[in-house]
Amino acid sequence: VVYTQSEILQREVYLFERLDSPNREPMKHLKAICFLRPTKENVELLVQELRRPKYSVYFIYFSNVISKSDVKALAEADEQEVVAEVQEFYGDYIAVNPHVFSLNLLGCCRGHSWDPAQLTRTTQGLTALLLSLKKCPMIRYQLSSEPAKRLAECVKQVITKEYELFDFRRTEVPPLLLILDRSDDAITPLLNQWTYQAMVHELLGINNNRIDLSRVPGISKDLREVVLSAENDEFYANNMYLNFAEIGTNIKNLMEDFQRRKPKEQQKLESIADMKAFVENYPQFKKMSGTVSKHVTVVGELSRLVAERNLLEVSEVEQELACQSDHSSALQSVRRLLQSPRVSELDAARLVMLYALRYERHSSSGLPALLEELRSRGGTDRYRKLVSAVVEYGGKRVRGSDLFSPKDAVAITKQFLKGLKGIENVYTQHQPLLQETLDQLIKGKLKDSQYPYLGPNTLRDRPQDIIVFLIGGATYEEALAVFNLNRSNPGVRIVLGGTTIHNTRR
Repeated sequence: VVYTQSEILQREVYLFERLDSPNREPMKHLKAICFLRPTKENVELLVQELRRPKYSVYFIYFSNVISKSDVKALAEADEQEVVAEVQEFYGDYIAVNPHVFSLNLLGCCRGHSWDPAQLTRTTQGLTALLLSLKKCPMIRYQLSSEPAKRLAECVKQVITKEYELFDFRRTEVPPLLLILDRSDDAITPLLNQWTYQAMVHELLGINNNRIDLSRVPGISKDLREVVLSAENDEFYANNMYLNFAEIGTNIKNLMEDFQRRKPKEQQKLESIADMKAFVENYPQFKKMSGTVSKHVTVVGELSRLVAERNLLEVSEVEQELACQSDHSSALQSVRRLLQSPRVSELDAARLVMLYALRYERHSSSGLPALLEELRSRGGTDRYRKLVSAVVEYGGKRVRGSDLFSPKDAVAITKQFLKGLKGIENVYTQHQPLLQETLDQLIKGKLKDSQYPYLGPNTLRDRPQDIIVFLIGGATYEEALAVFNLNRSNPGVRIVLGGTTIHNTRR
């Protein structure tokens, strides 16, 4: 995720092997750089490697803190003295965007308590992040969530135990780590998205910056899997947060620019200079043609899916469920779509889930009828079970904050004005709960009673460095919210992380 193979090749690294791949042949003329998580399995594999070394010298980098006993085991195995150095290089997480990270963990909790192995892994990932950013933070957590409190305590324990590692130069305002729970906002991961990056993840799925396009009708072989990374792809970097309508226009401009630059077929290659110019421009041209064909394919496939699954209509109703509070109109809209053959199973279930979360305790709830409708559509109970599971996970009983009704007069007026102005885009009116939480935090108004500090100290000033971590996964809609908050609040830096990055399917 961090480095492309071509970048590594430029650094004269020519061979990539996994430590656990069997039958690697000895190459004593090569030096080896090992980059590993300090797990028991990896240390064991490394011990075996050092007993029978295949390369001349080993430079060993662990992506997190390694215990003294493990280092001792490695030293005892290194009888031929091939290890040149052992270092900790903190990178025990996946950097997704410049301000977003993930731990690639699915299903970190069982019900509303941690899976112990996942808690350990999450603590390691989060402490490695703090070490790589050189932050020793104050910690706040969501009081209504037991997992958030547990994680806060585990991170604090590591900071206390490894206090020498965390002894960074003090900043005027200490950094803040805020730990939240996905179950407080189960709405956001269920909505269709209309900005580029979020939309790609929702409809195609992004896995470590890769997208699988093998199911696209008539796809060419070299586009079956493509990489989308803002680091190496200027078009993606400039468009990832724009909405779908703008992307269409920008793709058209990209195509036209490409047509203009295309090496003329009849370009006369008469002199040596002509040929030289052609060859020099060729890599640039090849790179550009790669970018163009990739984005045209991705955007083409998104358009096809939007049309095929009738997503404009579906999304409008989703937004109505998430943002308005007109029960009878919402119920009619959901019913209408459930009866449409153009709406897929997944989208039908998603609408019922959103309805169930929104009108869970409504006196004239139409949920039983909707569930019946779902069943008669698919003939299975699978989605019915999922609906009740979602309500159990993120329903009113569980939530610590009020997801739907703004409490104070200011928020109510804001919502009223928003309705008056006519929202510029009916498909993107939803704002994730995280946006409101961070907004309050930046203004110094986030209630200690709901988000207490761990330990006696509290922050006197407004925070400047914020790391927010979502147990149970973040979304690209929240990544967009954080991007915008960073842009509109100079002097405040927010990094968003989660156990994973969700879309509806996940």
